[in-house]
Amino acid sequence: MSAELTRRSFLAGVGGAAGMALVSGAPGSAAEPGDPAPAPASGTTVVFQGDSITDCGRDRNEPGPNTADGLATGYPLLVSAGLLREHPDRGLRFFNRGVSGNRVPDLQQRWSDDTVVLAPDVLSILIGVNDLWHKLMGRVQGSVEDYENQYTSMLEETRQRLPKVRIAVLEPFVLRTGAVDDRWFPEFDQRRAAAARVARRTGATFVPLQGLFDQLAHRAAPAYWAGDGVHPTPAGHAAIAAQWRHFVRL
Repeated sequence: MSAELTRRSFLAGVGGAAGMALVSGAPGSAAEPGDPAPAPASGTTVVFQGDSITDCGRDRNEPGPNTADGLATGYPLLVSAGLLREHPDRGLRFFNRGVSGNRVPDLQQRWSDDTVVLAPDVLSILIGVNDLWHKLMGRVQGSVEDYENQYTSMLEETRQRLPKVRIAVLEPFVLRTGAVDDRWFPEFDQRRAAAARVARRTGATFVPLQGLFDQLAHRAAPAYWAGDGVHPTPAGHAAIAAQWRHFVRL
């Protein structure tokens, strides 16, 4: 089977799954499910930032927008592909700038060169798993308060430099399987709550994911959605993409 056919098969499979993904969040956080999203403005630039869940092995040699290798194989590709198909006349531009292993301090170090320079109209961020995971492995230190304060500071600076940007804060999530065990709790839940507070304090859209994956884990085993409890499978990425589309409303 050719690489191109494999990619088309992947997109077809997860694209169908995305349409069936559950939506779970606070009432009033988004438009009603049946409401159509407004058409994006012409030339809208969207940047996806985060760690390996966003990175998905993207090709660093493809820095331009809207390339399959540059967007990789996860939820950034699925979101981008759907919107590009629906709005071929809008000149939309999508960039994946996730970097595997990143924590909030890593984002801060590369923020100007990897985010601000692209002048996004919509900025999507999923970060937080490694801030705890690396701590559990003894590689770094850092409290929930550090995570919240550093994240808030980064987004407040972004608001100053890009006053018109729409920001989406995606909730960190895990499932109890693979690498995720009792050591993660209750601190991981505290970090999820911190991400929600960051979104409120900085006027960002909060995209809830933990409740979504908890519901999905009742439909199939947790490893079906995230093999090691952290990194989504194609089905898990499709669920994130559907949730993103529902709450960000681009």
